[in-house]
Amino acid sequence: MPEVAPLTGSAAAAVLLMLCDEDEAAQILSRLEPDEVRQLGYAMYDVADVEVDEVNHALDQFVTKAKGRTAIGYGASQHIRGAMHKALGPERADTILAKITPPTRSNKLAMLKWMEPAELAAIIELEHPQIMAIVLAHLDPAAAAAVLQLLPTEAQDDVVYRLATLGPVSAEAIDDLEQLFQSRPAQARSGGPTTKRGGTSEAAAIMNNIRKDHEQRIIKALTKRDRAVAQSIEDEMFVFENLLALADKDLGTLMRAVDSAVLVVALKGASDVLRTRILGCMSQRAAQSIQDEMDERGPLRLAEVLEAQKEVIAEARRMGEEGTIMLGGKGDDYV
Repeated sequence: MPEVAPLTGSAAAAVLLMLCDEDEAAQILSRLEPDEVRQLGYAMYDVADVEVDEVNHALDQFVTKAKGRTAIGYGASQHIRGAMHKALGPERADTILAKITPPTRSNKLAMLKWMEPAELAAIIELEHPQIMAIVLAHLDPAAAAAVLQLLPTEAQDDVVYRLATLGPVSAEAIDDLEQLFQSRPAQARSGGPTTKRGGTSEAAAIMNNIRKDHEQRIIKALTKRDRAVAQSIEDEMFVFENLLALADKDLGTLMRAVDSAVLVVALKGASDVLRTRILGCMSQRAAQSIQDEMDERGPLRLAEVLEAQKEVIAEARRMGEEGTIMLGGKGDDYV
């Protein structure tokens, strides 16, 4: 029997994480950069059925523990999801898992992440906008934004709209895309499971990564087509916690323009970091007044808090468009 080649790099690290319990794996994942988390996530699925001999070669110091777990792949999805959620929180974890979780063991369309934006755009530029939307939904926001800006201008807003309203993608559609990208032959059509991609959150993430002039043109076109979808995308492009990105001067200018009654309610749902930052941009007297009112109000309904935060965000957008403050967020907006 041929000797088993030792696992190295990401594969060896993935085996270690799969041998850890969720809390141990979470502690490791929480100290890694997003790209490293994604890389390990892919590798963890790849080594889910690793042989015991490979484990011995890769992690000699964990031989005893490895032999005690004869099938690392048992409950792999639950293990990975649990560790990611504990390390990154549900929202960030689900975003990453949506990118790395294979719809089947073949990990369909995994090749997309290795392709350059220009190469991807060249392949899909003559395809139907729905195909373009599905492809963008399988990319990281920054990569998807790069591809979007290389697609025909007249198709861009249609692609964003389809991405924002994209429902579950069938196994058959994924198979067709595999053929389009000249990967291995599509597997037998079985009416198999669907995979959920896209949505206004993903569309917003992509829009956050494109140039300001492209963003404004696409949002304007989307508003004419479907005001509700356009508004949903805009709402998710800039959320209350994004105020942390404002310079102290701009944040102070914004706070002076917001009604204090609205601000009191909005801050009830803010993180401690953002609340401290906002109060720190105000005069001591004004900050104390806001804090006193917050204490007096007591618990508030979440819907009321979110509505107040939307008012603050709307004012920030208005002032940003007027040039009164700089919202920032895109490095190539100003020269």
